[in-house]
Amino acid sequence: MIKKIFHLFTLPLDFITKYFKALVFLLILIILLITLLPQGSEIKTPNLAKIHLYGHIIESEDIHTQIEKILKNPNIKGALLLIDSPGGAMAASIEISDMIRELKEKMPVVVYVQGAMASGSYYAGMYADKIYANRGALIGSIGVIFSSVNIEDLAHKIGIKTQGVAAGKYKEIGIFTREWTPPEKEFLQDLINEEYQMFITDVADARGLEPKNAKEYAEGKVFTAAKALKLGLIDTIGTQNEAIETLKNLSQVENPIWLKKDKFEAYIDKFIKTSTQIALQAFSQQLR
Repeated sequence: MIKKIFHLFTLPLDFITKYFKALVFLLILIILLITLLPQGSEIKTPNLAKIHLYGHIIESEDIHTQIEKILKNPNIKGALLLIDSPGGAMAASIEISDMIRELKEKMPVVVYVQGAMASGSYYAGMYADKIYANRGALIGSIGVIFSSVNIEDLAHKIGIKTQGVAAGKYKEIGIFTREWTPPEKEFLQDLINEEYQMFITDVADARGLEPKNAKEYAEGKVFTAAKALKLGLIDTIGTQNEAIETLKNLSQVENPIWLKKDKFEAYIDKFIKTSTQIALQAFSQQLR
């Protein structure tokens, strides 16, 4: 049994030993091919760019990198922000929102909602010049949440006891090994209410809405694209092509040429993705 367990842990090392040199050789070969193959006689200068905001928002660095790449190219006249995200961390969403607002001061920015623009992702894209959404998209969820679990009963059943020291009445606030005290709950509720009020104020500012009508468009409600349009949370229900046409008009670009990753970067990304898939597949086959 011990031999089998030991063998399980040595499988990844065996795989690396067997195939690492081959992967390095393949990488060198790809680099040589990129260097030696003709790159084409015509190099087109990009004039529009796409920014991708997908999945749960945990940090803002990826969007920052995308925007920095756009700003380094003076020929880019507009940006299409593609969103399909349920939201995420409050601070990161606000950072992205501020980035988009600053980018909007330099060039037109149009949002196209592919699936969801909810909570933090709504915060992120709401300052764009125009917000398009396909008719099946979900919009809104303007609200703030702070939650945790309470494993006190489970810990008692399996014999786990917690211990620790703290200084400050609220230093253990949000702890999950016991029920929160009434003062802790009250403190957290005040904190969440403050952030929620900031969210409402910023939405009202970005979309020209009345904060006093927040019960209609906020309170964590999720809306269909049709309802969101009536509430003023988006500008148009349409297709991505229609959003692109609007961006072309705003940026005065007749023939869009989209900013893309350079050939070398694209090949390296593809190589890393393919190598990872091969490694995982080989490893899973050895485990069978």
